[in-house]
Amino acid sequence: MKKKYSFLTALAATAMLITGCGSDESKSNGETNLTEDGKLTYASSGLYKPFNYEEGGKLTGFDVEIGAAIAEKMGLEPNPVTTPWETIIQSLKGNKFDAIIGSMAITDKRSEQVSFSDPYYYSGGMIFVPASSDISSAEDLKGKRIGVVAQSTYDTAAQKYSDDIKYYSSDVVALKDLTVKGRLDAVITADVVGYEAISSGMEIKEVGEPLWIEQAAVAVRPEDEKLLKDINAAIKEMVEDGTYEEISNKWFERNLLDVDLEGIEILK
Repeated sequence: MKKKYSFLTALAATAMLITGCGSDESKSNGETNLTEDGKLTYASSGLYKPFNYEEGGKLTGFDVEIGAAIAEKMGLEPNPVTTPWETIIQSLKGNKFDAIIGSMAITDKRSEQVSFSDPYYYSGGMIFVPASSDISSAEDLKGKRIGVVAQSTYDTAAQKYSDDIKYYSSDVVALKDLTVKGRLDAVITADVVGYEAISSGMEIKEVGEPLWIEQAAVAVRPEDEKLLKDINAAIKEMVEDGTYEEISNKWFERNLLDVDLEGIEILK
């Protein structure tokens, strides 16, 4: 039998026994219905192209397809949803969905609140500047205005270089502001996101090598030990049977797990 991984599933079942009601309608506050069997409900910001974004009214991207493949390996129906990045961990802990599959990097601080799967891709934290900029290193960022997504690993990095930080809900919007004279001096985001923007014609450029390597993973509630075990088994199967490489090549023309980590700082 297909199983929905959610603490609220058990609560709903208990409530039905107490009330004698056979209905499991969705919550009146409009949150995702967590009582439907057979679904893996996973969240992202929906603002992080090409990993998770809306196109033609549909949520798509690398994260979304990875989540769908994980769900299918587990015998579940994929149910991707979006939620603000700034509160995504709180929403997970509040049982609004089963997992975060939204390019969340493993960090020690986040690991105090959630449990992480094995990494499903690696990416580098990179500085991007306007194409005409004379910024050539991280040291040149001192006193400059840097754009980042709030509550991201890039936010923490930016604070090491400058006190003048502008916050965004979307990395793509921040990168677009680089092309508007006077708005930003630099943006720190994932190398893949910046390269996607450059390939689309945006007049920006990268600065130097990645500042660090991030390990993006699936996040679940610490008590959901079986769910985490099943997700790791699904990721392992995807890598072994070629499903992962097929999805990665579709979006990036390379395998995002095939990275030489020697000599590069791993974000913690």
